[in-house]
Amino acid sequence: MKLLFLCSQNKRRSLMAEKLLDGYKGCQAKSAGTEHNSRIKVTEGLLRWADIIFCMEKKHIRRIRGKYSDALSGKKVICLNIDDDYEYMDSELCAILESSIDEYLT
Repeated sequence: MKLLFLCSQNKRRSLMAEKLLDGYKGCQAKSAGTEHNSRIKVTEGLLRWADIIFCMEKKHIRRIRGKYSDALSGKKVICLNIDDDYEYMDSELCAILESSIDEYLT
């Protein structure tokens, strides 16, 4: 299964999710950001690659739906409701990410 994680700038939450969950239960993971100054910016190609798209906040879903609605056709897009309150590799965020996505991988 191919998982794409999105946040605003791809510097903490989504990048951490990619690093933590790539290879988890046999999944491939990538990450990107929705803002113009993202470390890696979301593209139509990344969205089409993914089987499941995990967005950290509702605003990320709105952004990709507004710009890439065709690429999202038939895709499962999930909001994890994780605010930008964590540092990169925060142990609490690690636990939240693992428990949040488990239900979607079975």
